[in-house]
Parts: sequence; C-alpha cells; structure tokens
Amino acid sequence: MVMDNQSSSSPPVPRRHFLNLLTASSLTVGGVICIWPFLESLKTQNTIVTHSYTDVDISSLKEGQQITVMWQGHAIFILHRSAKTLALLKDQELLIRLRDPDSKELQQPPYTKNWHRSIQPEIAVLIGVCTHLGCVPTLKLNNSLGGHYNCACHGSKFDLAGRVYNNMPAPYNLPVPPYKILKPGILRIGENPNGENFDFKSLTQI
Repeated sequence: MVMDNQSSSSPPVPRRHFLNLLTASSLTVGGVICIWPFLESLKTQNTIVTHSYTDVDISSLKEGQQITVMWQGHAIFILHRSAKTLALLKDQELLIRLRDPDSKELQQPPYTKNWHRSIQPEIAVLIGVCTHLGCVPTLKLNNSLGGHYNCACHGSKFDLAGRVYNNMPAPYNLPVPPYKILKPGILRIGENPNGENFDFKSLTQI
C-alpha cells in the first residue's frame, strides 16, 4: 500500500521528460534571440570593412586644380597635373634634389612605382600627410619646377609626385593610397585595380 501511494503522488515519467524538454527548448530559443543582434552586428561590421572605399568624380578637374577628399580618416589629394608639370617631374635638375626619386621606399602600391607615382600620369593621388610628424602639406604652384607641396610645421618639401626633397625633416615620400579607375573620370580610393592585392598597411609610413 505504501508503494502504491508513492506511485500515485509522483508525476508520471513522460510528463517529467516533457517539462525538461520544454525548459531546454525555452533556453535555446532565448539564447538565439539574445545572440541574433550580435550576429547582425558582425554582419554589418563585415559590410563596412568590405566597402571601405570612396568614389570620386574627377571629370571636371582642370589642369592645375586639386581637390581633397576623405578616405578612412586620411586627406587624399587629387591633382590634375599639366603636360609641363609632367615633363618637369623627369627633369634631372629636380631629380638630383630629391631623397628618393625612384620611389624605392615602399610608400606606394607597386602599380604606382613609376616616375609619376600614379596610374594615370596626369592625375596624382596622394595621402596628404607629411611623413615627418603628420601635418597636412599645402600645394604651392608656379615656381621654376612647376610647384611643390610645403609642410608649414617644420618646412618639409615634396614635389608634385609627392617625392620628398633632400635635407628635409620628412624621411619618406608622401604615401599613395590603393586606388583604381572605375571608368573614365571616376576614381575609387581604397580598392586596388583588378589582379592587384596591395595591402595598404604594408606602407613604410602612413
């Protein structure tokens, strides 16, 4: 009789299993609900990283004109160089006054390691940060060598390809960011041309 009373007062085994299963299911659903915003935030962050570029329309940029755009917190100089300026960039009188005229230091992507340090010779794309202490240089035009960039902080001087002059506080040329030509007149700052995999972080100094 005692065993019968205990048996009748205990919940049936199938019901106990059902309650355990219900509890576990509630915890699982609650965990998914809690973690879903976190997963969505990761998805958003990945999207931002993947699309960290700036498109620039330069179709109306005239010779001698420069515009400045922002990309990842950096000021980007985009200068339309004239044919005269391009000729001066190869002038021996200028080259002997430059610290790194052949761009041997890794301050630019491989596809801009040339005498004009750009994809299109007439369009310069430079990060506007002096490699001395990070000040923003100013464009100065109309001197005997076509013009230069001058850093007012400590006097560093760069030519219109961003190459630093000798005996200046700045140790390196102005950096060139990764970029490509989307179509005539449109640049995309922050992405390499197709087939190139240059890592912006590999620059000697930004």
